[in-house]
Amino acid sequence: MPAHAPFAIPLRDILPEVRGARDVPVASLASDPRQVQPGDLFVAVQSGESDGHEHIPEAVARGASAILAERLVPASIPVAIVDDTREALGILCQAMVGRPSAQMRTVGVTGSMGKTVTCMLIASILEAAQRPVGVLSTLGYSDSIDQAPALRTTPHAPELAHWMGRMRAATCRDAVIELSSRALAERRVAGVQFDVALLTNLRREHAAWHGSLANYRQAKERLFSQLKPSGIAVLNADDVGSHPVIESLKVPVLTFGRHMEANVTAEILERSNCEQTFLIHAGEETAPVCTRMIGDHHVSNCLAAATVGLAMGLDLATIVRGLEKVEFVPGRMERIECGQNFSVFIDGGRTPDGLAIALRTARQATTGRVICVFGTRGHHDQEQRPLLGRVAERSSDLFVLTSDNPRSEEPLQIAHDILDGVENPGRAHIIPSRDKAIAWALSQAKPGDAVVIAGKGDRNYQRIGKRRLAWNDADLAREWLYDQEAPMILPFRRAA
Repeated sequence: MPAHAPFAIPLRDILPEVRGARDVPVASLASDPRQVQPGDLFVAVQSGESDGHEHIPEAVARGASAILAERLVPASIPVAIVDDTREALGILCQAMVGRPSAQMRTVGVTGSMGKTVTCMLIASILEAAQRPVGVLSTLGYSDSIDQAPALRTTPHAPELAHWMGRMRAATCRDAVIELSSRALAERRVAGVQFDVALLTNLRREHAAWHGSLANYRQAKERLFSQLKPSGIAVLNADDVGSHPVIESLKVPVLTFGRHMEANVTAEILERSNCEQTFLIHAGEETAPVCTRMIGDHHVSNCLAAATVGLAMGLDLATIVRGLEKVEFVPGRMERIECGQNFSVFIDGGRTPDGLAIALRTARQATTGRVICVFGTRGHHDQEQRPLLGRVAERSSDLFVLTSDNPRSEEPLQIAHDILDGVENPGRAHIIPSRDKAIAWALSQAKPGDAVVIAGKGDRNYQRIGKRRLAWNDADLAREWLYDQEAPMILPFRRAA
C-alpha cells in the first residue's frame, strides 16, 4: 500500500539524520517497486527475503522522483541515505498521516501468547469507559466505525499508518495494536509512540524465526524504546522469561501476576465449565470479576488488561465491566454450545505451549475426560512436532492426530513426526481427514467430558497441495452436534 500526504514535506524535516538529497519534497512514497507511481519517493527496504536496492532501476522506470537507500547507488534521480530504511519507512508513513499516536493514547501489546485476547479485553475496557477505540490485531483491523479482516497480525508500515490515520479521523481517543515479534524486528511500528507497552510473556519456542532467544528478546524489548516520556511498561511477574526485561527497563513499570508479588494480582474463587469468578487486587482496591472465558491463562490475560487500564487512569469498576463484557474471542478456547452434555472448545494453539494451555484449561473445566483433536502445518515447525505429541499424550485422555494445513507434505508423515514424541504410540488415533477426525472425537465424548479441537482456531481455510479451501472448525462441530445421527468414523491406529 503506497503512502500519501496532503502536502509535500521536506525529507530532512521527517528524518533529520538523512544524508545526501536532504531537501527532497515527499508527498507520496512506496517500498514495493511494482506500486511506484510518478513522483513517489522509493524506499529501498532491505529484509531477509529481498533487497529493495536491487529494484531501484524498476522504481526509476516507473517514475520515482527520488530514492531513499542505505548506501550510495547509481541513479539518474536524487538519492538520500539513512542507516536503516525499514526504520525510516515507518517514520515517514506515520509523518505522512499526521503522527496520530501523538494525538491518541496508544497501547502496544506483544508477547509469545495471549496478545489477541488481551487486546480485545483492553479494547472492551476502553469502550466501557466510553472512549472510542481503534484496534489492529490478528482478528481484524478497526477504526471504531469500519472493520476489515487482518492479513497478518501487525500490518506493514504503510497499512498500519493508513489505519491509524483512519482511527484519528474517526475521532478515536485510543488505539490498541497487537505486535508480533517479527513486526517489531522489521520496524513496522517505527514512528509510533506508545503510552503503554505490554509484554504478556516471553517463551523460547517462538524464537526460531529470529535465530536465537537473545534476538527474540531484543525484538520484544524494542517496544519499550518507543514509549512516550510519560509512558508506562506493563509486564508479567509470573513469567520467568520476562524477569530480565523487568530488571533492565529504565521506565516506570507496573506488574501483574497470581503467584509472584505484583502490583495487580488475582485470587480465583470458583470455576465451572462455563464461567469463573476471581478477585482482582490493585493496591487497596479489590473487585470481583465473573467471566464466561475460563482457565488460569485467561485470568492472566484479564490481569494484564486490567493493569493497562489502571496505567491509563481508569477506575477498577469500569475495568471490571470491560472484562466481563468479553464473553468469547473467536478461536481462543471458544465454547461451542448446542445443547450437548459435554464441553467443546475451539482453540488456535498450534505450539507445544499453546496446546498445553488449551488442554490444561479444559482439564480445569471438566470432571470427565479431555479429548484432543490436533495437527500441525506442513513444511513448518518440524522440530516442535514431537513436543506436540508429548503434550497431547500427557495432557489428554484421548487424542486424535489429523491434518491442519498439510500443503504438499504427506499428512501421515506429519503424524509420524508428532508420534516420535509419544511414549505409547498405541494410544494415538490417526484420522488424516480433519472433518472426520472432529466427528469421531465428538462421537467419543461422554457426559462431563471436554473436547478440544486445536490448531486452527478462527483461521477459516485449509491448504492442501496448492489449493486453499474454505474451512471452519466451529461450524463443523456445530453441524455434527446438531446432527447426532452422523456416522462414526473408525480411526487408523499406528502399531505400537
